[in-house]
Amino acid sequence: MPAPKDDCARKSSFKFNYKHDEARRRRNEASVELRKARKDEQLFKRRNLSIGKEQQTSTDENSHSRLSTSINDIVNDMKSSDETIQLQATQACRKMLSREKNPPIDNMIKQGIVPRCVEFLDYNHNPALQFEAAWALTNVASGTTEQTQFVVKHGAIPKLVALLKSASPNVAEQAVWALGNIAGDGPMARDLVLGHDTMPLLLELIKPDTSVTFTRNIVWTLSNLCRNKNPPPPFEIVRTALPVLNRLLSNTDKDILADACWALSYLTDGSNDKIQAVVDSGIIPKLVELLALPEVTVLTPALRAVGNIVTGNDSQTDAIIAAGGLQHLGLLLQHHRINIVKEAAWTISNITAGNMEQIQHVINAGLLPPLIHVLQCGDFKSQKEAAWAVTNLTSGGSVQQLAQLVQLGVLAPFCKLLEAKEWKTVLVVLDGLTNILNAAEKMGEVERVALMIEEVGGIDKLEDLQHHEVEQVYQKAIAMIDTFFSDGDVEEAVLPPTATDGQLEFKTAEEAQKNFNF
Repeated sequence: MPAPKDDCARKSSFKFNYKHDEARRRRNEASVELRKARKDEQLFKRRNLSIGKEQQTSTDENSHSRLSTSINDIVNDMKSSDETIQLQATQACRKMLSREKNPPIDNMIKQGIVPRCVEFLDYNHNPALQFEAAWALTNVASGTTEQTQFVVKHGAIPKLVALLKSASPNVAEQAVWALGNIAGDGPMARDLVLGHDTMPLLLELIKPDTSVTFTRNIVWTLSNLCRNKNPPPPFEIVRTALPVLNRLLSNTDKDILADACWALSYLTDGSNDKIQAVVDSGIIPKLVELLALPEVTVLTPALRAVGNIVTGNDSQTDAIIAAGGLQHLGLLLQHHRINIVKEAAWTISNITAGNMEQIQHVINAGLLPPLIHVLQCGDFKSQKEAAWAVTNLTSGGSVQQLAQLVQLGVLAPFCKLLEAKEWKTVLVVLDGLTNILNAAEKMGEVERVALMIEEVGGIDKLEDLQHHEVEQVYQKAIAMIDTFFSDGDVEEAVLPPTATDGQLEFKTAEEAQKNFNF
């Protein structure tokens, strides 16, 4: 028999202390990965391209000398005192900056068009000129940080914010787009935009009769104003968008839905009081419904927002469960997109980090079989999240819940991950196995569970880990072997079959695993 352990030591190894803190730490790590992935899903900055004949005309200007001459002419005409000439020149400038390939942004900046365009934003008597100037600035701000900062430095933000109240929808929409590009440059630029009372003006623009294209631009800009974490935006400002975001989740346009969900994913990526503000807005049922959509562009941010919410406290997690989130998550574990599977497993891991009742909801929703399938067949990132889900369950689950996990065949794929190259994942698995063995020990079944682990090759892998380069790994492996697999306990366990009401008798490890019941 393994050496007895006192109750305190057993409790500390069986119970995962500070589970929510650990879950939140992993959320921050996962957020970095998602921000990288999001670059492929949606752009933080966008150029407003010319189309049709305008595009063809600008792309025909291939000669460098002709281009330089053209820019010089444009700049000179923009300095004219004749507003007709100013308009024509600014339009030509806008067209050149709206070329799909290689727009001459730096050249235009050097020639001084930015301060002139910013000046034209004040021409309230000439909306056409304001529109062309705002469009040109939008495309300058779509470039590098240096290019965007050039627009900011010349005082464009307050003038663009003022244009949100323009009587011309085209002018207001172009101002929204320009502000979205500036806010998309990073937290400093974002806060400068927010500092000019932009949020209420933006929200006022979203009306029942606002066109779909205009609404798309507003919601995209809104998402950029909620984005970035170092530092996050002032929450007292961005939380005012929640009632509007709630309404937007009933929209049928997928681009609008996607950006509304991205905004929510940013607003929920923080402390529990921020998550609570989102829960209190009544948004959860609509958000959970979006997990059933086939469009990955909407599904990705909706899942991210749901995942952030379940890193909160128990009542916040319960809000997702009550809205039917678990059924959707079970299907998403079987999604054809690897990243969706990973995100779903990560979300479930934060639910299994909760209380026994929440763990039981996960079991009742049938999530364990697909989770074990991910553990067995998923890509490594998904397997890693599934391993966290399993270990979190073993940390806070009841003995019966752990027994059910083992009955469903978790040990073989779980032990297989002891071969992972990433040592942190190996530690997660070692913790999970220790929790299972501790639970078995409580019920006098440790020899039997040890046999199951041996039969799936677990002991061999543990012995290999005794030579691991990371001290934490080899120390845990040695401790497990000493505690649960020494003195021939496993071999002896095969000889006398255990029997309690006839249920625990077994002949093979495979059969034992199927009938396993602490």
